[in-house]
Amino acid sequence: TQIRFVFSFKLSYYNEYKSYLSKVMSQPPPYSPPGGGQPPPPVMVSKVELTISCNGLKDADVFSKSDPLCVVYSDINGRLQEIGRTERIDDNLNPRFQKQVVVDYHFEEVQKFTFKVFDIDDKNNNVSKADFLGKCECTLGQIVSASNFTRPLDLNGRDYGTITIHAQEMGGKQQSIKMTLKGVKLDKKDFFGKSDPFLEFHRQLIDGSYSLAHRTEFIKKTLNPSWRPMKINTRRLCDNNPDNIIKVECYDWNSNGSHDLIGVFTTTLAELEQTSAGKRWPLVHPSKKGKRGYRHSGEIVVENILLKREFSFLEYIQGGCELNFVVGIDFTGSNGHPQDVNSLHYIGGGRPNQYVEALTAVGRVVQDYDSDQLYPAFGFGARLPPTWQVSHQFSLNGDPHNPDCHGIDGILGAYQQCIHTVQLYGPTNASPIIGSVARMAREALHQEQASNYYILLLLTDGILTDMDQTIHTIIEASELPMSVIIIGVGDANFDDMERLDSDDALLSLGSRVAKRDIVQFVPFREFKNVPKSRLAASVLEELPGQLTDYFNDRSYRPLNVMY
Repeated sequence: TQIRFVFSFKLSYYNEYKSYLSKVMSQPPPYSPPGGGQPPPPVMVSKVELTISCNGLKDADVFSKSDPLCVVYSDINGRLQEIGRTERIDDNLNPRFQKQVVVDYHFEEVQKFTFKVFDIDDKNNNVSKADFLGKCECTLGQIVSASNFTRPLDLNGRDYGTITIHAQEMGGKQQSIKMTLKGVKLDKKDFFGKSDPFLEFHRQLIDGSYSLAHRTEFIKKTLNPSWRPMKINTRRLCDNNPDNIIKVECYDWNSNGSHDLIGVFTTTLAELEQTSAGKRWPLVHPSKKGKRGYRHSGEIVVENILLKREFSFLEYIQGGCELNFVVGIDFTGSNGHPQDVNSLHYIGGGRPNQYVEALTAVGRVVQDYDSDQLYPAFGFGARLPPTWQVSHQFSLNGDPHNPDCHGIDGILGAYQQCIHTVQLYGPTNASPIIGSVARMAREALHQEQASNYYILLLLTDGILTDMDQTIHTIIEASELPMSVIIIGVGDANFDDMERLDSDDALLSLGSRVAKRDIVQFVPFREFKNVPKSRLAASVLEELPGQLTDYFNDRSYRPLNVMY
């Protein structure tokens, strides 16, 4: 009796524990989202080739023309560091340099560059002994967002000649495989029930080892699972090498992380390109292989498969896609009276408040990708004169018909004026502004081309009062060309806000589920004592992937793509 009681108790506890973990960890790895199952993408880094030419340079030589050479410097913490230079071209005031300069491109950073042109007379190309012909200071974002970036050369305070810089992303064309797979008659691995199978795709490295490229969700209690449709970038899957081995492993998920191997098969990109629906791969367990009577441990069957061309973030930007930046600022009473030095809206004391710091850090990055430099800027949660009615969306510049501010400085100026004309009140409702930007994005959607993508920066000091309505609005917006960046200022508890940043599970409300993750949330306090460039990098790192996923999934090509 005692043995039966202990067994019954532990079995009950085990089932409850496994049920609990299944709810909390609905996907096998902690970093595997249910919609895709991929490890989190790294921060987007692209290699970019800069091709440089000049026109109308100063003639610094007496008996011949100048012999120009261009040196490229990166501004690192206020110090110029050389990262590359062109060749020298003799006797030419309109040089077209052949040698390109290769740089790393990070969308989420403001990368400041200085281009200096010299007249070289030294055979060792020593610029310290050369005549200075002019310089150009700019950001890499300005260069890549222009087809050909042309600016005057500054020669001791006056313009003398021009420099043109063209950026070209390095690397081959990107592709992705979209496929739906199912398992048939998989081996049973659980003692008390059927298996909970999932798949892992591994790419082969140069040394013969393997690295995880993709992982599916697990399917509970079945030997005939059907996994959700998956999309895997071929660069991640096999480094775009058609002959690289791709190893696919099928496991039975266990809550303690010690998943049981069901079987393995291998394939290549070349084989996948020739694969059609109905293709079967037998799963073979290494320890059972060769044993008498053993055939396989089940089969993986292709239901559909498609290999398609994928375009990169830079291809969309250089193709003419505009990033439309919109700002929403919290003017609720919980911020504190603006004249109180402890208020989050206090302006004074020799340093900017958190709202200004956050807006400046993000805006300085995004502004390079919006050609007209006009940004709609709104406030919410304040009472407005003369009626003193609460508004959940009002123009910072005071013009209800045109909320556009010119440049980031224009937004800051409008904010500083607005803070002294409205009364901070409440509640904290964010859904009206999110819905407003969604309507802008919906208009762009009607164009059915990759011409506009919207970014809403929402700055707030506390928990949203209309959380359910905000979730509903975000779920609807997930089908549109837009992303939402939320920065929590102050020291409030932002635990509920993390729900909106659906890294582990797509945002849902009742039976409705978002099509994709479009929200990135960070609390400002985590970056309070570090350079604010790190804040911008954190909130913007997912944006390139969100943009490319949206347009690629809809087969929208860059506007000016040549292939």
